[in-house]
Amino acid sequence: MILNNMCKPAKALTSITLVAVTTLGMSMAHAQTERLAFSGGPDGGTFQYFSNGIATRLSRTMEGVEVSNMASAGSVENLRRVNSRDADFGIVYSGDMYLGLNGKLTNDTRKYRNVQAMSYLYGAPAHLIVLDGSGITDVAQLEGKNIAVGPAGSGAAASAQRFFEGVGLWDKITPQYIGYNQGASALGDRQIDALWVFAGFPNASVIQAASSNKIRLLQVNEAAEKGTLFNDHPYYATVTIPAGTYPNVDYDVVTIQDSALWVAGRHLSAERVHDSLQDIYSEEGLKFMSSVSQAATSMTIDSGTMGIVTPMHDGAKAFWTEQGKTLSNAQQ
Repeated sequence: MILNNMCKPAKALTSITLVAVTTLGMSMAHAQTERLAFSGGPDGGTFQYFSNGIATRLSRTMEGVEVSNMASAGSVENLRRVNSRDADFGIVYSGDMYLGLNGKLTNDTRKYRNVQAMSYLYGAPAHLIVLDGSGITDVAQLEGKNIAVGPAGSGAAASAQRFFEGVGLWDKITPQYIGYNQGASALGDRQIDALWVFAGFPNASVIQAASSNKIRLLQVNEAAEKGTLFNDHPYYATVTIPAGTYPNVDYDVVTIQDSALWVAGRHLSAERVHDSLQDIYSEEGLKFMSSVSQAATSMTIDSGTMGIVTPMHDGAKAFWTEQGKTLSNAQQ
């Protein structure tokens, strides 16, 4: 009897110990989950589709990683968030990366040195949209007009300012700092005269505008070549939006584009960045991204370092070197 009584507390102690060990194990597993933030873009924009897609894919496939998608005004805000570690990943235009690194962003001389490129995602062309019955057929006719240029702090708004400065119209238009979806609605309601969308095509907001009204896309590149844009901002390139991309737009639109880049903070380990690229640029990863956005068909191993004119993250350098890429001096 004495022996039995002595054994009972031992059993209770063992049970308590098992619970404690189990709880400790769960806590350690929870603590080992690396929680990362991906700063994307406004609703309806291509940035948000890409950031949500990458965040979802990495969270599902990479053990011990949970990536949350953050809404954002766009490129410049993403640059600032990643630089300050409020986000770990982001999407930033190559132009904003270049200007930010050199302290040349509009009204911002700060040098953003904590953000580094991982890969090229897609080319982001400028859409300059008017209603077909407005009588506006040329960029020069936008003088004195109300133009939606994207949210304040966005890459769209920054690119609009560069373009309109380059053609001598920035101080002759009235910019409206509203998002793409709101801008498409405002164009249809005749509250604005033109809508600037700086995103991969086909873009949902442009489709929205074209589905409600007959629209015209202006020839942006022609105006840019007459002005100073390409001299002032050499990272812009000429691109064609093919006829038929949007309803009733049955002609090629020659415009300008910047490159949307996947970026990371310097604080992320080289291993984490390398493995993230390895996952997304796998055959399965690229197939998944193409299901997220048609613009993701531009994501290939061949195009992975296109458009990058600033230093790359060490993890990205390692990954792309493994893929046989020769990095430029600017990317080193």
